[in-house]
Amino acid sequence: MALRNIFKKKKIEEKEVEKKEIEKPKEEIIVPKRERKLIIGEAYRILKTPHVTEKAADLVKKNQYVFNIYPKKNKIEIKKAIEDLYGVRVLKVKIINIPAKKRRLGKVKGWKAGYKKAIVKIKEGQKIEVLPR
Repeated sequence: MALRNIFKKKKIEEKEVEKKEIEKPKEEIIVPKRERKLIIGEAYRILKTPHVTEKAADLVKKNQYVFNIYPKKNKIEIKKAIEDLYGVRVLKVKIINIPAKKRRLGKVKGWKAGYKKAIVKIKEGQKIEVLPR
């Protein structure tokens, strides 16, 4: 009987060692997705151009800037792109989807293309140089 107990203890000890070995790789540090930075050049796949109009110029006084963006991009991607590209702190992002409109020139009928734009509010005291003066 004593021999059987000795063998049983060894099996239990081996299982404990295996459990400890399995737990070790879980200690690796994984960076959450929200903390990852955009790859350099990725901002140009999100932002098309600054949207330069009189209304956009008035919004600059309120620390808000307007950009044309690609249609499938969301607020989080836009925020990261502007922070990486211009080095400013973005507080708020609003997205507006402008639909396509019918246009007519004589007998010819057609469509004016729609687009998507983002209004970005940045931290007080910071500035984005959209058009050099």
